[in-house]
Amino acid sequence: MMKGMIENGARQGLKESFDQFNSLLSEKFRVVKDSDVSDKDQMLASMENEHQSDSELAVRYFWNFTVVSTVFLLLYVVVHIFLCERSVLRGLEFDGLDLPDSFGEIITCGVLVLQLERVYLMISHFVEARLRRGSDHGVKAQGDGWVITVALIEGANLASLNSTEIPDPYVVFTCNGKTRTSSVKLQTLDPQWNEIKTRKLLQTLLIFGRILISSTYTEILEFDAVEEPPSVLDVEVFDFEGPFDQASSLGHAEINFLKHTAAELADLWVPLDGKLAQSSQSKLHLRIFLDNNNGVETIRDYLSNLEKEVGKKLNLRSPHRNSTFQKIFGLPPEEFLISDFSCSLKRKMPLQGRLFLSARIVGFYANLFGHKTRFFFLWEDIEEIQVLPPSLSTVGSPSIEIIMHKGRGFDARHGAKILDEHGRLHFHFHSFVSFNDASRTIMALWRARTLEPDQKAEIADEQVDDDEKPVLIEDTGSYLVVEDAKMTKVYTVELPLNLKLLMKMFDGGELEHKVMSKSGCLNYVTTTWEHMTSDVQERRVSYKFSRRISIFGGEVTCTQQKSPLPNNAGWVVNEIMTLHNVPFGDHFRVQFRYQIEKSSFTHNSCKCDVYIGVMWLRSTKFESRITRNVIGKFTNRLEEILQLVEREILLTTQ
Repeated sequence: MMKGMIENGARQGLKESFDQFNSLLSEKFRVVKDSDVSDKDQMLASMENEHQSDSELAVRYFWNFTVVSTVFLLLYVVVHIFLCERSVLRGLEFDGLDLPDSFGEIITCGVLVLQLERVYLMISHFVEARLRRGSDHGVKAQGDGWVITVALIEGANLASLNSTEIPDPYVVFTCNGKTRTSSVKLQTLDPQWNEIKTRKLLQTLLIFGRILISSTYTEILEFDAVEEPPSVLDVEVFDFEGPFDQASSLGHAEINFLKHTAAELADLWVPLDGKLAQSSQSKLHLRIFLDNNNGVETIRDYLSNLEKEVGKKLNLRSPHRNSTFQKIFGLPPEEFLISDFSCSLKRKMPLQGRLFLSARIVGFYANLFGHKTRFFFLWEDIEEIQVLPPSLSTVGSPSIEIIMHKGRGFDARHGAKILDEHGRLHFHFHSFVSFNDASRTIMALWRARTLEPDQKAEIADEQVDDDEKPVLIEDTGSYLVVEDAKMTKVYTVELPLNLKLLMKMFDGGELEHKVMSKSGCLNYVTTTWEHMTSDVQERRVSYKFSRRISIFGGEVTCTQQKSPLPNNAGWVVNEIMTLHNVPFGDHFRVQFRYQIEKSSFTHNSCKCDVYIGVMWLRSTKFESRITRNVIGKFTNRLEEILQLVEREILLTTQ
């Protein structure tokens, strides 16, 4: 009786406390309901309808003390000039030179010039903001399945790496091996992303003399559809220094979809981790929507592909079974159960329970005399799975050992057997009714979840006919106007190779593909050389940079032309490179010239001179920074490529 009284009293006290806390929060914040986020398109459309016209943006931007005072002062001076008579020449003046006649005139002119300069900078920022676009902004998702839509709204209190410089932040989202990149915001610690997919304009405000990009609208980024629901979304904020620079991180965060409801994801402030970010209390404001655009067919297709690995038929579980599974682990409604097995968890004392397997998690649940044990971890957090032979401690049955990545899975630490010296948790499961079925299903799900998208595509390609050839992305016309860019000689090397062997790096053969693959080029494709004139040949090249080369992993298309030097002394190869999916990639082209000729000093060797230039199609504030970054990066890269060519040729000729 006393126990019941104490429990009822504590329950009543906690209920009253939480009711007061709830009423206090409701006075300051609006509660987001599931009904508010049920229609993603309606919510995004409401953002779209709030858009202001160009004239409204201009009025709001230019209606401030700086602009008004400058216009007034300018008009005042102009009217004064018209009202004054022509002054006579005094002092050191002569026809065509009118000098100030007092210190007051000098001060007035100085103030007017400074005000006009500030207004000019405001106008240039406004025009530049209208033209700014995000590299993945407005790209629609492709395919059927689970689609992630991220609405990037704003950031707050971002850290600065240098106390004397304000960063130019942008955000990189990574999910299922794919990345999406936001636009770059100019010199602000509180960036606002307001470009919606209908090409909305940026709104700029002048706040206490500082130019900030600001608005209440959003930038929309979508990921291509995938078969299985995504588990986590990695978010990282960088300071833009150039398309090939090792960007400096301003903070990062990981959003676990299993730990947030749809209502929470629809309006989420994400605190950023990192030494500087935590001290500055940096955070991002996001709206995230996870949709299945193919319904139950997506789940059926996923199970059908998984059956080949498991070796048995996998059926959809009943709605009641799925809801029970979701309720046990507190999972969102899109999580679906694939299989479950009765087993024992090996700790100091074995614990009999049930192992649940879904597309995203491994979960264990046991209820021993009312004492419940439950935990789950993600497939992506698993580093290794081992099958251990029968032993006395496992009652003569084989067991499965699951080893986590360092620092991962600590929410399930109470279910782990040991924490090794490398900081990895080990989970042991044994006494399965059908060990072979359980181990095959676990291994198949782990492989399917942890394979890179490129590896999945490679496996899919192996299952179809090899008749289809890769299609090269066509570039816009053939243009190699090398004279438009200032070409800088960046590298010269003497190679102990004859001219014919070195030119193999441009023949599209095994050597070229091997070297480019080692240098960080993915999906490298070339066309054959075609004669444009009697002396000039042309071809196209396309590939994708690995993340080691560029944080953006951008795609590249090139047009190359080669022509012989006089007297067959060598070759000149000119190249125009277009970078896709990198910030400001549509503003410039990179030009190369390789001049390869026979060496005048050594027999059976040749000399290679490399020139690089950047041709600007549109002006930008970052011209000098990007030019310096591109030339520096490609100088080191071309040096590495030529060294690889020399090494590969010498190895094959020995």
